[in-house]
Amino acid sequence: MKLLALDSSGLVASVALAEDDNLIAEYTIQYKKTHSQTLLPMLDEIKRMVELDLSTVDAIAVAAGPGSFTGLRIGSATAKGLALALEKPIVPVPTVDGLAYQMYGTDAVVCPIMDARRSQVYTGIYEFIYGKDGYDMRVIKEQCAISFDAIAEQLNELNRKVIFLGDGVPVFRERMAEVMKVPYTLAPAHRNRQSAACIAALGSVYYAQGRMESGIEHAPEYLRLSQAERERAEAQHNA
Repeated sequence: MKLLALDSSGLVASVALAEDDNLIAEYTIQYKKTHSQTLLPMLDEIKRMVELDLSTVDAIAVAAGPGSFTGLRIGSATAKGLALALEKPIVPVPTVDGLAYQMYGTDAVVCPIMDARRSQVYTGIYEFIYGKDGYDMRVIKEQCAISFDAIAEQLNELNRKVIFLGDGVPVFRERMAEVMKVPYTLAPAHRNRQSAACIAALGSVYYAQGRMESGIEHAPEYLRLSQAERERAEAQHNA
């Protein structure tokens, strides 16, 4: 099974190609360019370097949100275009789930935190359970948008060690030291941001479970209104 994966949900732009249990290629960059400038050129480069015939891809996995509103739209539009042109399904992978999968196999609780602004984070709580076919990721708390203090309180109640990762770590690092009552650590640099390789790996699991949709059906999951939508709603409320 061959899976093309895209992640443009944050500052990171990432494209990967996986076949069965092998990562064939990954192109990841974290730099202040819009994903409309980077994503398709990165895909074209992978296609050229590994002589990929896109028609041989079985599905397109994409980080489906939450995250940057603009980044999610670009990633979803790219996935939709590929899916419709190639007549292939899309495997939508929740962004926070994809981040958590970076910590595959850990015995700690995994808590990705993405800076959602307005004193909130996009987050969730996960653990890995060992079974006959390896580790399965179990969702303790589904991805959501809440304050860091609220997720910290829930983590403290679990009374287990925690691994934090994501672009919210540097934003809330000082607050973390103040409110966390259980042992915690921070993921290293090569594991602390979005990765299309992880979207491909988790996407392969979801593909096997039949968690797919068509290009027409696919839409990003924002979890909350954009700033423009919030401002419009506030203006209508105050009118």
